[in-house]
Amino acid sequence: MKNALMLSGLFAGLSSLPAMAQEALETIGKPTNGGLNFQPAGTELAEGIHKLDWMILVIITVVCVFVAGLLLYAIVRFNRRANPTPAAFTHHTPIEIAWTLIPILVLVFIGSFSLPELFRQQEIPKGDVTIKVTGYQWYWGYEYVDHGFGFESYMLGNPSTLDETVRAADADVTPFVLDDAMRAKLVDAGFNEDEFLLATDTSVVVPVGKTIVMQVTGADVIHSWTIPAFGVKQDAVPGRLAELWFKADKEGIYFGQCSELCGKDHAYMPITVKVVSQEAYDAWLQGAIDEYAGLPQSYQVASN
Repeated sequence: MKNALMLSGLFAGLSSLPAMAQEALETIGKPTNGGLNFQPAGTELAEGIHKLDWMILVIITVVCVFVAGLLLYAIVRFNRRANPTPAAFTHHTPIEIAWTLIPILVLVFIGSFSLPELFRQQEIPKGDVTIKVTGYQWYWGYEYVDHGFGFESYMLGNPSTLDETVRAADADVTPFVLDDAMRAKLVDAGFNEDEFLLATDTSVVVPVGKTIVMQVTGADVIHSWTIPAFGVKQDAVPGRLAELWFKADKEGIYFGQCSELCGKDHAYMPITVKVVSQEAYDAWLQGAIDEYAGLPQSYQVASN
């Protein structure tokens, strides 16, 4: 889908109306060094997943402590020194019933909470914004189907994002290598230095508090579109069109990555989503339509 016209207008577009969507946005959803927990929840879906995870953690902790206590009791009470003459019985019906029914009840209890969360993800509501995302080796293509335009999204530092005629300093940038030239490129694009491998040249922009439906497919091999802070993940399978949805409840920049091994550059397929106010979205949308709509396309869209 990338062509010379889009490359020549890329950074010009980032410095004009489409870039307005990034100003003053807080980076919320990204990995942190030494982090142990989930990224901050950016949607109700993610909040539900976090609560479910915490509940299951409590349950399995209680089960593990209980089983470990039984093992310790058996070791102390029934070792050869304390119990030189072992019992000869082979059955204990009440205990056998208990260790069958209790796990069933525990699983039913977990299912009563986990299944509604699963159904909530899989039941796709009517979207305020519909975006088709296509996975390619190794970048993403996005189409705002209600507005008739689309663009590609490459990791900053990918050779496709380097154009000396637009940014002279790109001559010093080594693709996929974090050095001083790459750090300067990240900063010039409005990202932090520690967002290397996460930042992209163009981003998905959506309004806060609106239902976003993503139609996901692949053009070559299986990819996977995921934003951890949104609690969404969907495989992009060639020849199939799957859907996911989310409603972001806080403005900010959120990152994700392709989560299905898809070839040698799988590690260089990040995803950037910017959640902005409705006013900022409307301004970005008009600029994006002017920037991208009507451009000649050189790609084959995967089958619906």
